[in-house]
Order: sequence, then structure tokens, then C-alpha cells
Amino acid sequence: MTSLFAQEIHLSKRHEEIVSQRLNLLQQMKSKFGDLNKEKASQIQASETAFKRNLNLLKDIEAAEKLIEAQIHPFLPPEVTSLETLYWASVEEYIPKWEQFLLGRAPYPIGVENQNEAENTIRNKAQ
Repeated sequence: MTSLFAQEIHLSKRHEEIVSQRLNLLQQMKSKFGDLNKEKASQIQASETAFKRNLNLLKDIEAAEKLIEAQIHPFLPPEVTSLETLYWASVEEYIPKWEQFLLGRAPYPIGVENQNEAENTIRNKAQ
């Protein structure tokens, strides 16, 4: 009987040790989890700060690009702008014909009669 009583006391002490270790481990896990949450929050904040900084840098770069573009290419007179627009419209009109020619699927796109027609079209658009 005394051996059962001694065994019961031993098991009770062992149980207390295990519960104490469990409590200690739970506290460590809670502390570690709190640290991870703080670290994650810190990383999120750093990420948001970096995003805002990058957005501001991008805006600054775009503003600098516009400033440099304005210095390199000052505003052109309306006549020049109009001619440039007509030129690019003409280029876009003839792209499909030239594309077929360059791919070897069609003859030379602008013959003598087509060239006169193109010149008339450009003159009519300019007026």
C-alpha cells in the first residue's frame, strides 16, 4: 500500500512538472507569436512606406521627363503640327500595303498612278 501511495506521489509530482513545462511552452509560443505579429506588422508598414516612396519617385520621374521633353522639343507652330498629323495619317494608311510588299505577298505598293492619287489625297487633306 505504501508503494502505491509513493507511486501516486511520484506521479503527481511528475504531472505537476509536465503541466509546468506545458505552461512554460505555451507562454513561449504566445511570446513568439506576438513577436511574429509585430514583425509582420512592421514589414507591412515598411512595404506601404516603400510603395508610397516608389509612387512619389515615379511621379517625380514623369514630371522630369515632361520637363526634359518640353526643353528638347519646344512647342511647334500649329502648321507644323498639322503637317505632322497628316504625315502620320498617310503612313498609317499605307502600312498594310507596304507590309504585304515587305512580306513578299504583293507588288510594289506605290506605282505612278497610285503616287499621283496619294499626292492628291494629301493635298486635299491639307486644304
